[in-house]
Amino acid sequence: MTIVPSERLSSIGAYAFAEVDRQVEEFKKKGIHPIDFGVGDPTIPTPAFIREACKKAIDLRATSGYPSYIGSREFRTAVAGWMKKRFAVDYNPDSEIASTIGSKEAVFNIAEGFVNPGEVVLVPSPGYPPYQRGTLFAEGKSYFIPLLKQNDYLLDLDSIPNPIRKKAKILWLNYPNSPTGKIAPPQYLKKVIEFCHKHGIIILSDEAYTEIYFKEKPHSILEYTRDGVAAIFSLSKRSAMTGYRVGWIAGDKQLISIFKKIKTNIDSGTPTFIQDAAIAALSDESHVEEMRKSYEQKRDILVKSLIKAGLSDCTPEATLYLWQKVPNGYTSLEFAKKLLSPDIAIVTTPGSWLGDENRQLKNAGEGYVRFALVPDLASTQLAANRIQNIKF
Repeated sequence: MTIVPSERLSSIGAYAFAEVDRQVEEFKKKGIHPIDFGVGDPTIPTPAFIREACKKAIDLRATSGYPSYIGSREFRTAVAGWMKKRFAVDYNPDSEIASTIGSKEAVFNIAEGFVNPGEVVLVPSPGYPPYQRGTLFAEGKSYFIPLLKQNDYLLDLDSIPNPIRKKAKILWLNYPNSPTGKIAPPQYLKKVIEFCHKHGIIILSDEAYTEIYFKEKPHSILEYTRDGVAAIFSLSKRSAMTGYRVGWIAGDKQLISIFKKIKTNIDSGTPTFIQDAAIAALSDESHVEEMRKSYEQKRDILVKSLIKAGLSDCTPEATLYLWQKVPNGYTSLEFAKKLLSPDIAIVTTPGSWLGDENRQLKNAGEGYVRFALVPDLASTQLAANRIQNIKF
């Protein structure tokens, strides 16, 4: 029997980060253990106090049964309290907050609640692949807006043609930005709100990196409005809890109500004992400050080596990524392959893999590679030593 995948699934290529993982496994089979800056998965242990909270909660919740689709009241209340302290906003834990299985679940599935076949979603390019792929599975159409250095990696809203504005249902925003590391200033966030309100466009703001910054503390778009806006958060990077799969969405109660309906029909809730661990994580900021310092140290080591190798300064304002312009004469993939050579053995993500898959525009990720600052300090220093001696 021949099994044929759906046209929808066949239309997309390999998931970028799964492809990076595949390359790493191929190296290991050959006895080479590369230094992996490819996928943004922190290698540091989840802080001990969070693990302990989770262990205790497993016994406490021994007979808890299925978790709530939208999160326990305790978790949602803790989220509301954290948002009040961090962003000075008041959000109702019952009507304006829902838990998520990390951020990817919400990012991919949320279009199902708002997008009708043929409607347009405005997507940053390069960007997180589920923005576009969630749109595809909802039978919408992505309109890609390039993130360009000359625009300070801010979406150029004025470049969107009027016919697209009229068809647009959602605008995806992602600041602090992956992969560029850009923080959006308040005046820009206000401009986005004004634009979207004028054209009746829902704003979905992926704010998974608000707590990984180096100088300026990033703002949330929720500080400026909740009308027609929802923001998605995750504890994956803030608290090194990628494997726990826990986060939340907050915003306009109409949007949250629709998201809850999607969620109850598509998946289940994060296990309650993991939500209890997340409550412990949200109660402490010291471990987050330590992580920021660690990322900053690794950032500075790696950037210095890249400059010594003759590459441009790519120091980011936030996130755990470097968005490095490749040397003249190289494509993104060619430079990533050079770094993969056995004598260097460094894994990165080619920027072209994060750009516009459908080639609506020139791939804005081309000409760059992304380093995720997840190896430990010693491995980062070893990688820096190798990089600074590369000859181009």
